[in-house]
Amino acid sequence: MDILTIMGVVVGLAALIGGQHLEGGHLSSVMQFTAAIIVLGGTLGAVMVQYSLPKFLEGIKLGLSTIKSQPDHSAGYIKQLVDYANIVRKQGILALEPKVKEVKDPFFKKGLQLLMDGTEPRLLREILEVDLSFSEEHHVMAAKVFDAAGGYCPTFGIIGAVLGLIHVMENLADPSKLGSGIATAFVATVYGVLAANLIFLPIASKLKMRGQMEGITRQLMIEGLMSIAAGENPRLIQEKLEGFLTEGEKKKIKKG
Repeated sequence: MDILTIMGVVVGLAALIGGQHLEGGHLSSVMQFTAAIIVLGGTLGAVMVQYSLPKFLEGIKLGLSTIKSQPDHSAGYIKQLVDYANIVRKQGILALEPKVKEVKDPFFKKGLQLLMDGTEPRLLREILEVDLSFSEEHHVMAAKVFDAAGGYCPTFGIIGAVLGLIHVMENLADPSKLGSGIATAFVATVYGVLAANLIFLPIASKLKMRGQMEGITRQLMIEGLMSIAAGENPRLIQEKLEGFLTEGEKKKIKKG
């Protein structure tokens, strides 16, 4: 589980509730079920209108996946690629056949299979880069779903506030209800801005970041496989692939 995602939402809500309490307000004053229905229901409907069903469902699925942590296995892939380069150097390309069955990542497995089948290096790169570009596009599309929700949400918050004010105007004959009625009306605005900036837009940004991280890892795989196909020295392959790592990751490899 990605603890920062959960902690971020908790800290944001705690700041809102804590600030409300310090100002002498009551939690019940910002707990309005009807406002939540207007804001969240309206936002959901607008996003559904904007996207097709497959894109909408894929976006929701990837968005929910941000709750899970995404460990970076780049250093492990470098070790695997260097090991494969040593095997090919000593035993030939067909010696990789048992290794293909052990690989779990579909992209890496496909690349190894193509390499073992003797695919021309230029064609091998083209095939893998097509897969890479469309994989990144899926993350971008999923992020756009949440970007759209973040854009619509504050607007529906304003709509909810206006609807609440209409209800207040209907009760002008009773001044005792005006104060509480106006306060209730503006809760919808709070919900809209809060949901957009604490949930929808951060999830969109996280999806984009994860897509970029996955793209870097897969580009590392492509370069490693191309180096093996070219028969490069395993030590030089490791030096080349370490260029994809951060300084901290490089130090860990040196120590390890």
